[in-house]
Amino acid sequence: MRWLHHYLRLLAAASLLLIAAGGLVTSTDSGLAVPDWPNTYGYFMFSFPFSKMVGGILYEHGHRLIASVVGLLTIGLAVWAARIESRAWVRRLAWGALAAVVTQGLLGGITVIYLLPKPISISHAGLAQLFFALVVSLGVFTSPGWRSRYGRKGPPDDPVLGRLAVIVPACVYGQILLGATMRHNDAGLAIPDFPLAFGRLLPPEWSLGIGLHFAHRLGAAAVTAAAVALIVRVLSRHRDRPELVRPAVLLGAVLLTQIGLGAWTVWSGLQPHVNTAHVATGALLWVVSVTLALRAHRAWFGDEESIRAARFAARATRAPEQAPA
Repeated sequence: MRWLHHYLRLLAAASLLLIAAGGLVTSTDSGLAVPDWPNTYGYFMFSFPFSKMVGGILYEHGHRLIASVVGLLTIGLAVWAARIESRAWVRRLAWGALAAVVTQGLLGGITVIYLLPKPISISHAGLAQLFFALVVSLGVFTSPGWRSRYGRKGPPDDPVLGRLAVIVPACVYGQILLGATMRHNDAGLAIPDFPLAFGRLLPPEWSLGIGLHFAHRLGAAAVTAAAVALIVRVLSRHRDRPELVRPAVLLGAVLLTQIGLGAWTVWSGLQPHVNTAHVATGALLWVVSVTLALRAHRAWFGDEESIRAARFAARATRAPEQAPA
């Protein structure tokens, strides 16, 4: 099990690299630099000459190569989990990850074949984040801390923490979808200044692009408020629980980085590498919040040994009642 956990760490790192590569494709308008799929200018994907990987072709074809590696690693994950994982729900999640990565590949192909339709492109971005979160979640589920119930402490008796732990990742994912919608509608500079909007608190005029961009800024404010409330709750009430404190502190650090990158993206005029870093850091913010939510709600998930113990206790309780008089 320890090696499966390390394998999932590798897969999570590869998935983050894939998201960054996809962000770079969008940031450089390279989505149609390779106009055919699944081949690349008629070549089998892995036989395309490196000498021809220049400009936008490098970004788009490189993205496809990384996606193929992630797909192969996910096949390995599903098979490995099926062979050694005792928890049926974890095995199902591993197969779900494989289904997600296959669907993601098909969406990527449809995006190219149908010349970047916005709904498909946005769905492609959204599913990538769900896949990333699923891989990170499987990493949490196979970790030694999770299996030992983090020192067998009881679940935090804190309903406020429980609600905030669910609200924050929901807000972050909504913000990611809103950002993808903004990017694929070319609205990244619809408001060209920051923190003001055309020198004012509210834009003096409105359009689809301005509305999407301003909504993304409001979403960032909502995510920040919810995340700060969660971090403060953890650090003020649960400082004796390192499994909560560590991701809470990391959440704060990633949040500050993401706010800075968001401002820098506007100030730089959508410089591709800054824009890509903003996308990748948003993905990190998403999975850190998911990790914190899973640990805060550890009691929701039953392991096989816990289930067997509960069944044994139930049978032992019924046995005296069924004994003959």
